Amino acid sequence: MSAISFFLSSSSIINSSNRILSKRHYPLSHFTNKSSFHKSSLLIPSLNDKLGYNNPNKGPKWKHTLTSSTNTMAASSKAEDSRVPPALPLPTPPLTKFTIALCQLLVTADKERNIAHARKAIEEAAQKGAKLVVLPEIWNSPYSNASFPVYAEDIDAGGDASPSTMMLSELSRSLQITVVGGSIPERSGDKLYNTCCVFGTDGKLKAKHRKVHLFDIDIPGQITFKESLTLTGGESPTIVDTDVGRIGIGICYDMRFQELAMLYAARGAHLICYPGAFNMVTGPLHWELLQRARAMDCQLFVATCSPARDASAGYVAWGHSTLVGPFGEVMATTEHDEAVVIAEIDYSLIDLRRTNLPFQKQRRGDLYQLVDVQRLNAESTK
Repeated sequence: MSAISFFLSSSSIINSSNRILSKRHYPLSHFTNKSSFHKSSLLIPSLNDKLGYNNPNKGPKWKHTLTSSTNTMAASSKAEDSRVPPALPLPTPPLTKFTIALCQLLVTADKERNIAHARKAIEEAAQKGAKLVVLPEIWNSPYSNASFPVYAEDIDAGGDASPSTMMLSELSRSLQITVVGGSIPERSGDKLYNTCCVFGTDGKLKAKHRKVHLFDIDIPGQITFKESLTLTGGESPTIVDTDVGRIGIGICYDMRFQELAMLYAARGAHLICYPGAFNMVTGPLHWELLQRARAMDCQLFVATCSPARDASAGYVAWGHSTLVGPFGEVMATTEHDEAVVIAEIDYSLIDLRRTNLPFQKQRRGDLYQLVDVQRLNAESTK
């Protein structure tokens, strides 16, 4: 056998650390045989012989053993085993109901104008009662590899080195709101990131999410874009407790990866926010579909915020900023022009939908698992 061990069993699961997560297993060598598979059972004949399956006199005993074993496994399977470590319970949020605003902004090449325009939209949203305001992906800069280095800010340095986040901090504090600040190009050392900052009602930076999955796409004759030419991917999921609940953060292309959303759900998220800028090729087909899928799969709220569409831009955004509920239902949306989408979030719907359709408690931990590598590593070092 090589350094990697393989096991074949209907009841064994091996995680990334090559640890066997169930007791019954057979090493591959146990099944090594040059004979062909039994055409009806799909089991190796030598194993069939050992178990008496090929002996008519022992057939009933084998069938009884198989049935008993299957029933035992099914009975012992637990939904919590499908998440490693086990999923966290949904926390009680500070607010059960609140107003969310999605600010779909028209982005220009004038950075100062973009910042002033975002300020005005946030103030308008707060005046309409929003407790949570979400901005679009790359709202202070044109969306292009040529622009990212020019418009990038040193978020960690703050102050004049990051006028965009300085404005977000100021408004979140003065207006007493939580701000999911879309994303801006971030400069850190010699690297650039596509970064979302979350500010609390005290104006402090509560979380910073660097886009994990970079948008590298090539659809011949329609669109080609490679963020990896200038940007570096983030190295961590981001989930944050705020005055409006526990929020998971993803940026645009992150939404295509259901594993990230499932991880956030397992960490007790009430809401996932995806600032994003889908284009005119993928937007009509996938934008709403992905939001509804992530919300439905995880039975939580999903909010997206896009830039408004500028047909003259080098990269044309689809728009259609949207709030989706935990049943996969579109609760609020808009078209492609500038808009501030105002909607109500009621977290009691999460419990309602999870009670109506309790598949969260019906998962088969004996058949599949989602491993939260970050949490697992953290627990192993305790």
